[in-house]
Amino acid sequence: MSTFSFSYTAVDRKGEKCSGVARGASEVDAFRQITAAGLTPVKIRQVRTRSKSRGVGLKDVAHFTYQLSVLISARVPIGDGMKSIGEQEPPGKFRDVIFQIAAKIEAGGRIAEAMAEHTDVFGDLYIQTVRAAEETGNMVKVLEYLSDMLERTLETRQQVRSALMYPMCVVGTLMLAVTFLIGFVIPKFAKMFQEKNVELPIFTKLLMWFGQSMQAYWYVYLILLFGAVVGVRKAWRTEKGRWMIEDWLHKVPVLKDIMIGVAVARFSRVFGLCLNSGLGLIDALHMAGRASARARLIRDTDRMIEQVRAGGRISSVLVACQYIPPFAKRMLTSGEESAELTKMCSVIARHYERDTAALTKNISTIIEPVMIVLIAGVVLIVALAIFLPMWNMVNLMG
Repeated sequence: MSTFSFSYTAVDRKGEKCSGVARGASEVDAFRQITAAGLTPVKIRQVRTRSKSRGVGLKDVAHFTYQLSVLISARVPIGDGMKSIGEQEPPGKFRDVIFQIAAKIEAGGRIAEAMAEHTDVFGDLYIQTVRAAEETGNMVKVLEYLSDMLERTLETRQQVRSALMYPMCVVGTLMLAVTFLIGFVIPKFAKMFQEKNVELPIFTKLLMWFGQSMQAYWYVYLILLFGAVVGVRKAWRTEKGRWMIEDWLHKVPVLKDIMIGVAVARFSRVFGLCLNSGLGLIDALHMAGRASARARLIRDTDRMIEQVRAGGRISSVLVACQYIPPFAKRMLTSGEESAELTKMCSVIARHYERDTAALTKNISTIIEPVMIVLIAGVVLIVALAIFLPMWNMVNLMG
């Protein structure tokens, strides 16, 4: 079992203050060690150290959630269950986090309160859902739902990454090849043509100038590229910047469908999960909108929340939501009318997850013709820049 360091301030038998560090599996163990030394603890605080091991991924949290749901359904005490899960984890940050949560629970704390100290690992959505499940006594069912949601989110993320890997590699290789041709090949050919007094076409002159500038001021281009990447990342963290980037991405036909499908599936999963865990409609809408990670859908859910507060029903407030497709709106409306809103959320999520999976599997087939046209265009540009002056040189010599 992992042990942790606890700094403490205590009072000895003479009434004098002293301080030190105790090690134990929990704060309770540290307290016992301090009192056994004849001291009266005044303040105990865990010393947090940076872990040099790998971080905590979505897969780790999903696996932990499933194990915890199984142990709770088997009526194993939560503290003991947490410890048994932690003992199976490899040494690292997540193992330490699990033992810290177990120690807090054994000391009388609640699960959500113990997890709230590790928001960077679990996230606000996860913690708020667990808190609602604790209050409603629906912990096992909610944990199973959470585990399923996390696994599906991870699966979708992996599908999108694998689908985009091929076009990204092609574009990256093409950019390197073009940079080499423009920066090194074309300037040498242009110099040879100039020595032969061959008149260069304006097209070749432009590429030659660009290549020479790349050779002379390559560091400027690197700075500009680095600045562009940093600028896009900073813009993505702002509401206005994210809105502009998403607006541009939604103009790409296939990518638009994938983004909408992923966002709506995530919204539906989280919305159903929050309702199932006992959260109110307004809180469920708020958390589902934020979980979608889409600026447009967040704006639409904020409008829906305002209308719900004014007494509106889901069927009426969905009219103001432009991001959610008509199929999802019809399913949510029928779910509200039949009192099966949570079930309908699962149906919607599965539908769009299947659609997104099909799109991501076929994205390589869709992108291949675009890649071929792009490569052919680049090759044509470079060929014209070289062969047009060569043709002029042949005519001049003839």
